[in-house]
Amino acid sequence: MNLGELRPAEGSNAKAWRRGRGHASGNGKTAGRGHKGQGARSGSGGKAGFEGGQMPLYRRLPKRGFTCINKKEIVGINVCALNIFDNDAVVDLTALKEAGIVKNPRDGIKILGVGELEKKLTVKVNQFSNTAKEKIEAAGGKAEVI
Repeated sequence: MNLGELRPAEGSNAKAWRRGRGHASGNGKTAGRGHKGQGARSGSGGKAGFEGGQMPLYRRLPKRGFTCINKKEIVGINVCALNIFDNDAVVDLTALKEAGIVKNPRDGIKILGVGELEKKLTVKVNQFSNTAKEKIEAAGGKAEVI
C-alpha cells in the first residue's frame, strides 16, 4: 500500500449540508430551524448555563468553601535546596532563578526548614520559617527579609 492509495473509511466523510438553498435541496425555506419559536430566531444561542427558565444546574447545587480574592501565593523552598550555592554566596530571587530552583516566584518566596544547610549563605527572600532561620544562622549565614 502506498500513501497515494489511502482512502477514508466507507461512510466516514459526510457531504457538507448546505442550508437554505431552496425547496429542492430538502433543506430550504426555514433551513432546518422549524417554524417560529426561540430556536428559529437569529441570535438564539442563549447564554451559557441557561436552561429555558428552569433553575440552572450551577444554582441548584450546594456551594461550599470560600475563595479569598486577596490571597498571596508564596513559593516554598526547603533549606536543603540552598546547598548548591557556594560558601559566602548571596542568595536572592535572581540567584534562585539562575540556579533553576524557582521558575515563577509568584507573590514571594519562603524558605522552609526541611533538611540541613552545610554552607554559610546570606539569604534575602520574603519570608522564613523559624526553623529555617535558625538553621541558616547556625551555619554562620544571615537571613534577611526583603
